[in-house]
Amino acid sequence: MSSSTPTSPDPGPERTPGPAPGGGVPPGETPPGEDSTAGAGPRETYNPTRGWAAGPIIAIGTLVIVFVVTVIIWATLI
Repeated sequence: MSSSTPTSPDPGPERTPGPAPGGGVPPGETPPGEDSTAGAGPRETYNPTRGWAAGPIIAIGTLVIVFVVTVIIWATLI
């Protein structure tokens, strides 16, 4: 059994990174800024038209009319 002194994984205070005198950060201590991700990924070629198509509007309108007629019929029977 050897009795060696355990070493600390932390660097000495003279080698510890941190703010430079005056509050700034020394060059090389922080990573460079990242680029924008606007160019990342494949080019999008499918751009659907804006707005609602006629099919969903007709379907929703039909459901509303059926609901209103059902409520009116139900109200007259009571």
